Amino acid sequence: MSEPSLVTLDEIREAAALLSGAVVRTPLVEMPELCETVGAGELRLKCENLQRTGSFKARGAINFVSRIPGSERARGVITFSSGNHAQAVALAARLFGIRAVVVMPTTAPAVKRQGAEALGAEVVLEGTTSEERRARAEAIAAEQGLTIVPPFDHAHIIAGQGTVGLEVVADWPRVDTWVVCIGGGGLASGSAAAIRRLRPDARIVGVEPEGAASMRAALEAGGPVTLASTASVADGLLPVRAGALTHAHVRAFVDEVVTVSDDEIREAARWLVHRGRMVVEYSGAAATAALLAGRVDVAGRRVAAVVSGGNIDNAELSRLL
Repeated sequence: MSEPSLVTLDEIREAAALLSGAVVRTPLVEMPELCETVGAGELRLKCENLQRTGSFKARGAINFVSRIPGSERARGVITFSSGNHAQAVALAARLFGIRAVVVMPTTAPAVKRQGAEALGAEVVLEGTTSEERRARAEAIAAEQGLTIVPPFDHAHIIAGQGTVGLEVVADWPRVDTWVVCIGGGGLASGSAAAIRRLRPDARIVGVEPEGAASMRAALEAGGPVTLASTASVADGLLPVRAGALTHAHVRAFVDEVVTVSDDEIREAARWLVHRGRMVVEYSGAAATAALLAGRVDVAGRRVAAVVSGGNIDNAELSRLL
């Protein structure tokens, strides 16, 4: 079997040009208190919790949908998602004036389900795993002639997410460490592909929940494997299987993948809410959790880490407060 083609820097730059005006150029915020706490030289957070629909996912979804041939796109799109990608596809469909169906788990947070519905998507609830959602979406797509917008394992999705990395280096050319959460791996793949090409000596670290380490399993096995199950408070980081394309990117561009516990994720979210004054979901706090837990060597380094999303239920936010 031939090796999958990796997304190029030119493809990521093309995505950035296409997305200009459609997504927010999110800030890279200096965090001196967090920097001192973890012992870094300098530390900044890339605040994708401030992105449209509340997560980085809008980048990949809009880039993908914009590239579907017009007659095919007009029939509508469908996706399967734990929530953030569902909202992103709903937004992309709304921008193009087309129908969107999103298949979400029965356990999806209400804030994410309601967000997709508010953007005009038709929500279908199916099972609790990514594989169950995928099967239902594929069946509906075949029956109704809809185009599937994959959540992570596609070059257009990876290129769109890669615009995060472009912005980090443009805003901070001296960055030498990038810490990024991994669910399916689209954000890690795209941002690493950009940062590695622009800052070849930078250290890139991926972060997964202990209970959903599908990318680490893929790296150890030499290819994607399906986990028996996944479980974590970080509901956006729960795919039971890494993508073939995202695995190839992580293998090529990421130096290390570490894991964090649910308690460490909760503590990081609490820190970001109380000390960072940010609205953040648990998935969005995973990279910060790795820093606070000492999983990443940051001594004297110029560290950027992603806050990937902020779609948290009011009840859960109240508990953090």
